Amino acid sequence: MEIFVVTGLLFLQIEVRSRNPFVNLKVFSVGTFTGAKLSNFLLNGAAGTLIVSRGLVQVAAGMSSLQPGLLTLGYLVAIRATTRVGEKLLQRFGPKKPLLWGSMITGLRILMCTMTFLYIDQCIVLSVIGFTLFGIGLGFHATPSTDAALSNVSDGEVGSASGIHKVASSLGNAIGAAISAAISAALYVAGRAMDPAMIQSWGLFIGRQDNVASRFGGAIGLLFNVLMVVIAIASIIVTVPPEKKKDSGKSQHDEVAPPPIRD
Repeated sequence: MEIFVVTGLLFLQIEVRSRNPFVNLKVFSVGTFTGAKLSNFLLNGAAGTLIVSRGLVQVAAGMSSLQPGLLTLGYLVAIRATTRVGEKLLQRFGPKKPLLWGSMITGLRILMCTMTFLYIDQCIVLSVIGFTLFGIGLGFHATPSTDAALSNVSDGEVGSASGIHKVASSLGNAIGAAISAAISAALYVAGRAMDPAMIQSWGLFIGRQDNVASRFGGAIGLLFNVLMVVIAIASIIVTVPPEKKKDSGKSQHDEVAPPPIRD
């Protein structure tokens, strides 16, 4: 870890000072680009909740290793089905509203999965609906995020911004999910270590009482990801304009006026 931090800081120092940098970090000075990438990083990082959610239902509900995976099928179907919907929303409303809608739907999904105080059957139903909403939220967010990031940089920086965007969308989101999973899992374990008798005294958790510590720990671990979504929404509100940046010149699809006819 120490080697990673040192080499990363050294790389940043060299790139900032270089006249011809390998990675043009100046694109991060564009607020909209940085805000769009931050929200994309945080929202995809919330995928770390998959680990906590599936582990929780295995421990608290006694499910097999296969059954929790089946609960997430709606996520895969929804994200494939709604990516084009996000594109249509972008064309009609600009990037800001679809980004906010996608983030809010993702936040709602996480809140639904934190309702571990209900009966097991009710939690399972909410988890299925929640994972489906997660796919819808990310589907709404994907294309508008790319548009907001790349349409607000200068023409000379589009190439660098596209490369950074692609790397950040793959490697960065994997790192975000790993960080989210690690913190969520740590909070989950810490919550499980609490005294079950004290949790039962609150009178909040209904149904089985032999697993209240696990249910409480799972809710705390998942709530951390709600905080990530709130930060993502704040970054969108602050940095993303309501409409796409207008090109100063004509686009390649604009009709060119015919030359005047001279006698």
